[in-house]
Amino acid sequence: MEKLETYSRDEVADPAFAHMPDVVVKPASAEEISAIMRLANRELIPVTPRGAGSGLSGGAVPVYGGILLSVERMNRILEVDRDNLVIVVEPGVVTNTINEILKDDGLFYAGYPMSVETCFVGGNVAENAGGGKAIKYGVTGRYVMGLEVVLPTGEIVQFGGKLVKDVTGYNLLQLMVGSEGTLGIYTKIILKLLPLPTAKVDLLVLFEDVPSAIAMVPRIMTNGRIIPTAIEFMDKLSVQTTCRYLNEELPYEQAGAMLLIEVDGASEAQVEQESETIGELCLEHGALEVYVADNYTTQERVWSVRRSIAEAFKVYSPVQSLEDVVVPFAQIPDLMPELDRLSEKYDVVIPCYGHAGDGNLHATIVKHPHMPMDVWEAREPEVLRDLYDAVAKLGGTLSGEHGIGSKRRDFLPMMLDRTVIALQQRIKTAFDPLAVLNPGKIFPETL
Repeated sequence: MEKLETYSRDEVADPAFAHMPDVVVKPASAEEISAIMRLANRELIPVTPRGAGSGLSGGAVPVYGGILLSVERMNRILEVDRDNLVIVVEPGVVTNTINEILKDDGLFYAGYPMSVETCFVGGNVAENAGGGKAIKYGVTGRYVMGLEVVLPTGEIVQFGGKLVKDVTGYNLLQLMVGSEGTLGIYTKIILKLLPLPTAKVDLLVLFEDVPSAIAMVPRIMTNGRIIPTAIEFMDKLSVQTTCRYLNEELPYEQAGAMLLIEVDGASEAQVEQESETIGELCLEHGALEVYVADNYTTQERVWSVRRSIAEAFKVYSPVQSLEDVVVPFAQIPDLMPELDRLSEKYDVVIPCYGHAGDGNLHATIVKHPHMPMDVWEAREPEVLRDLYDAVAKLGGTLSGEHGIGSKRRDFLPMMLDRTVIALQQRIKTAFDPLAVLNPGKIFPETL
């Protein structure tokens, strides 16, 4: 039972989203998965596919029990095709392993979720994971060229391949990407590779307030004519809490917001010129200070502030709801007063940080230690509904990279027209007529 419990949850903190499987299976091939799915259809047993369990939506949790299908044994690099600039992997490969293998060849896989050292590639594809480098390199789906998939009914099929162009029929390959394990189980993944950048510089830029910081995002790209690798945003609460947690001595007290900007490229001269241009633009438009990190030690120092935010707030209170909202990036300043309003209205803490370059924000609702659990449990859905309503009014949506899963499914009608939801449900039924694959995810039980 203790071994099963490990597979009953993902990284969602709320134990209400956990559920025990009846059995865990660890297949090693597409043929074994096919046999499992045929059995599941015959006996009407729910099957929940799972990667590393590092998700934040409940997507890999067996809501209805049944079979938990872990791909952890399918962890082989099958081929590095340097001539075609692709790599073929199984879904249980840890994302960071790919670039460790490729670095001596001067190549890299640019799909970059923030949890590269723990997550599996299969989970990245299932969630169409994004991360800090999406502004320049895009999200996972840009790099998925082909998939071998076991369908819910047990057939083994191939979508795409090593082709750069392919408009033969509907684009079912990209339909599979981001489908959260509801339309099929990946058994082979073909990923596009890029030349490895040889230089990078990070800038930690302090601003007096959020509007000043966010106004810099389009200026960097229009005035500076530079697409940075990353533009990460941290509000004052996130910066202060994390710097104190890390005993970091940056002069954060005067900053109302920070941007962490990364530039990479093929030469040190190019990267140095682009970083200088960005730094000068920031200072011309109200930045309080620009810190330059051009070596490994200083880069790790500034990135540790961004990476440690979630951990810092878990120390303050482990009871929280880490959200993944998206708004047009120019509307980020309009969202911040709404977060302050909700924080005061519901007596919760709501730090906000994330990816300024693409408007994907992790507004995290954190319970004060003094708040009784029954009060939190009553308030949390109300805060979420008000947050999602504010996001929708700004032209945003529920999730940019974590997915809907079971955590956000009941809020889906706030963002999608019922006709669109019904159309998606019909697609699900076409792939999975008996609803055995990852049931209870994405779609609300009632509309």
